[in-house]
Amino acid sequence: MNRKIKKVAVLGSGIMGSRIACHFANIGVEVLLLDIVPKEPNEKEAAKGLTLENPAVRNRIVNDALAFAVKSNPSPVYSKSVLNNIRTGNFDDNMKDIATCDWVIEVVVENLKIKQSVYEKVEQFRKPGTLISSNTSGIPIHLMAEGRSEDFQKHFCGTHFFNPPRYLRLLEIIPTPHTDKSVVDFLMHYGDKFLGKTTVLCKDTPAFIANRVGVYSIMALLHLVQKMDLTVEEVDKFTGPALGRPKSATFRTTDVVGLDTMINVANGLRENAPDDEQKDVFVLPDYVQKMQENKWLGDKTGQGFYKKTKDKSGKTEILALDLKTLEYRPQEKVKSATLEATKPIENLAQRMKVYAQGKDKAGEFFRVSFSGLFEYVSNRIPEISDELYRIDDAMRAGFGWELGPFEVWDALGVKEGVEMMKANGKQPAAWVSEMLDAGHQSFYQIENGNKRYYDIASKSYKAIPGQDAFIILDNIRASKTVWKNAGTTITDLGDGILNLEFHTKMNTIGGEVLSGINKAIDLAEKDYRGLVIGNDGANFSAGANVGMIFMMAVEQEWDEVNMAIKLFQNTSMRIRHSAIPVVVAPHNLTLGGGCEFSMHADHVQLYAETYMGLVEFGVGLIPGGGGTKEMALRASDEYHAEQIEQNVLKEKFLTVATAKVSTSAVEAYELGYLLKDKYAITMNRSRLIADAKAKALELANAGYTPPAPRKDIKVLGKYGLGMVYAGANSMRSANYISEYDQKISQKLGYVMCGGDLSAPTLVTEQYLLDLEREAFLSLCGEKKTLERIQSILTKGKPLRN
Repeated sequence: MNRKIKKVAVLGSGIMGSRIACHFANIGVEVLLLDIVPKEPNEKEAAKGLTLENPAVRNRIVNDALAFAVKSNPSPVYSKSVLNNIRTGNFDDNMKDIATCDWVIEVVVENLKIKQSVYEKVEQFRKPGTLISSNTSGIPIHLMAEGRSEDFQKHFCGTHFFNPPRYLRLLEIIPTPHTDKSVVDFLMHYGDKFLGKTTVLCKDTPAFIANRVGVYSIMALLHLVQKMDLTVEEVDKFTGPALGRPKSATFRTTDVVGLDTMINVANGLRENAPDDEQKDVFVLPDYVQKMQENKWLGDKTGQGFYKKTKDKSGKTEILALDLKTLEYRPQEKVKSATLEATKPIENLAQRMKVYAQGKDKAGEFFRVSFSGLFEYVSNRIPEISDELYRIDDAMRAGFGWELGPFEVWDALGVKEGVEMMKANGKQPAAWVSEMLDAGHQSFYQIENGNKRYYDIASKSYKAIPGQDAFIILDNIRASKTVWKNAGTTITDLGDGILNLEFHTKMNTIGGEVLSGINKAIDLAEKDYRGLVIGNDGANFSAGANVGMIFMMAVEQEWDEVNMAIKLFQNTSMRIRHSAIPVVVAPHNLTLGGGCEFSMHADHVQLYAETYMGLVEFGVGLIPGGGGTKEMALRASDEYHAEQIEQNVLKEKFLTVATAKVSTSAVEAYELGYLLKDKYAITMNRSRLIADAKAKALELANAGYTPPAPRKDIKVLGKYGLGMVYAGANSMRSANYISEYDQKISQKLGYVMCGGDLSAPTLVTEQYLLDLEREAFLSLCGEKKTLERIQSILTKGKPLRN
């Protein structure tokens, strides 16, 4: 584990290669991205008189590929600034430069001879001990290393990233018989900690783990569609969020990924896995073959299972493919009593039981499809993996399933799952029956906060490796809860550190959350050493519960609104000035109040994929939980002699006024939501709470002293207000903003400038908080604000403040 990765070479700049390069650049690694030299200049190059000897021509393929990747949506980079970590070149001129690299990743075309020819060049320049790996998804790993030197083979491995590499968490590690164990151990650890991946050790079998199971699942469904007479819309409704799967479900995902990609993997499995008892499932149904012939491959060809078009009025319309007639038609609304019954059930495992008992088409679909899936995955052990948890890990991280197949089976009950299978003509592998006969009733157990899996070889439960680096709140909540209310739970993380988690809808912040935070600080100050505010939910927080504010405003209960805002502000300030260190651990959506809490923490330990912002402006308000005050304070701290103060103020003002939300943790810092030396990024979401706890302990051990309330915040008064008002007036005159947006802008500027003071003045935090609360309260009474909030509430959008 002493190996360091400072520089990586990525050979091949196609869709995967360029994006793998971007992800290494995201984490600060220097990247050398190489591809082939063009055969000749193109028309534009020739018109400029450029020849094949010109570097711009020789590196055209790699540079165009990287530029295309950076422009893609979603972006493969945390910030454009990380592109400084990437240097491009070509195989002919720059292959010698891999001698300076610690890891060489091959991502060229899926052709064994071409890959082997690349390795021949690599071996000429690669220094001994350098890691070398392939991102192949279809070629046996051991074949690629044949004929290479002993040192090459010892350090060679398959490293299969999933696309897009930044967002999909799976990294499959596939060693050959010659791969040194220390190399495998290093890659498993490095992928987890530094690349943020769920690293899954795979056997060198066709399609490895995730694609083997995932493509089986899709292909089985494609056949089931015909048997059950299902529509495209029904399948996507049945296999979407209600089942713990992505919103894109099955057919929409296939359109995004490309039907041809799925077909290629299915064809490869049919050819390369002749002993698979379900090999007939990998034969394409007639309608899929016809779609392939028509080149209806999804988004890349403009149509697939869905087709975007415009109606007579020019409005965009999404049509669905009728799988019987192969004609496109308007989408049909899917109704299901089973799905309706699952809606109120937050716990996904409990929802599975309701799904399985459904009496309509959705229930039947669940029972038939999962009976086949349970049979398939049980038969894949030990072929593709000796341990069942690796299959679940791969499916969660690679396909976005919230529960892997064995976890769903556990949710139903293993015995009950077997009975369901038999009712649908399926049989589990023999080891499942042996497990039940021996008195073991589940695939997983929780013991002392750790998840254990049933090990088939020893017929006993074993701890899942690597868990000591994680703190999974779901696993410890039952035994470590200190206090809870309707919206929060306080858990003892050990070593004197508490954790406060939200569990409201979208983790929105209302009275119960504010009460929970204050209770957690009370407890920590009395009997503990520090506090982490973090959770295992889909999002950290979508902000304050604007529905509550709306109801009070409609009833004109202004004293209650004022008290609610003051409680929010006081809670933010308590996070900052408590006697113990408070570490906030945000991830994914961290909006409005969630952002404000982060801005007041002693330290922010945030997941790389954190989308942070003060978004109140969108509902006709300004940040009212200390966020406006904090942006004014941060502007003050950036004023210095060489800088025009109005420009600093303008930057902070526009961040709030345009409701900017970061697209990554890196960008959250660039937008000013994070302070230098007061934040750190966790790449692996599973490590976030553990990393936050470690930081809280570090602060406590260093003799934590809370910061004193600030009394030296420089505000610009009328000097700054002139700029704000002039800018808002010009934006209104040009019709870029509405008259009401102009009014909100003036309110925001008034607070950030400290009011209409005649000259720049030093003020206190409390002075700014009072101005902020007054402005927020006045906007709550505006008809336009109430209309905006009501629009959000009635459309069912996330309640964000």
